Amino acid sequence: MSKKQDAYYFNLFIACAEDACKAAHLLKDTLMNFRPDKLKEQMDQIHEIEHAADEKKHQMMDRVSKAFIVPIEREDIVALSQNIDEVTDKIEDVMIRLYTNNVQKIRPDAVELLDVVIRCCEEMKEMLTDFAEFRHSRTLKDRIIRINAMEEEADRLYMSAMRKIHTGSKDPLIVISWREIYAYLESCADACEHVADAVESVVMKNS
Repeated sequence: MSKKQDAYYFNLFIACAEDACKAAHLLKDTLMNFRPDKLKEQMDQIHEIEHAADEKKHQMMDRVSKAFIVPIEREDIVALSQNIDEVTDKIEDVMIRLYTNNVQKIRPDAVELLDVVIRCCEEMKEMLTDFAEFRHSRTLKDRIIRINAMEEEADRLYMSAMRKIHTGSKDPLIVISWREIYAYLESCADACEHVADAVESVVMKNS
């Protein structure tokens, strides 16, 4: 298979990761300049990004189903594509919960947790850029390790945030709303780690 044909898949992995980063930054902007009356509009904006990512995933699925030869195993292409798409889906889920739970004020620990998610997304994008040359990359393994470490950092922040909301708020609706939002934020970092795990699996198969 030609380098150009190989590049199609790797470039689309990167493009899908860029959509995840775009969604994460839009969510950050929403939290930092929070206006409840703008949430519906911002939810629509993030859905457009998620839809664009879905379109890329479907293009890849269509291509891989018709290709005679692919650069890595078909099931790995499918799994990796789905895992990257899951990151964008989880970020959109956070925005949806802000809207459906009628959040009126942003808690600082949510921003702190989202910052880790953004770093995970950016590192995921860089990891997928390295992945195109995974047989020769000297930095790919380090990027996978960094994503794993960031996921652990997100776990710690999640536990701390959950402890604070349960010990510091007497309003059960606020507790229920934020418990759900924190869980979705933490799952964004989990989703990035799943991408890193899928990349690591491919590297091990092809070593």
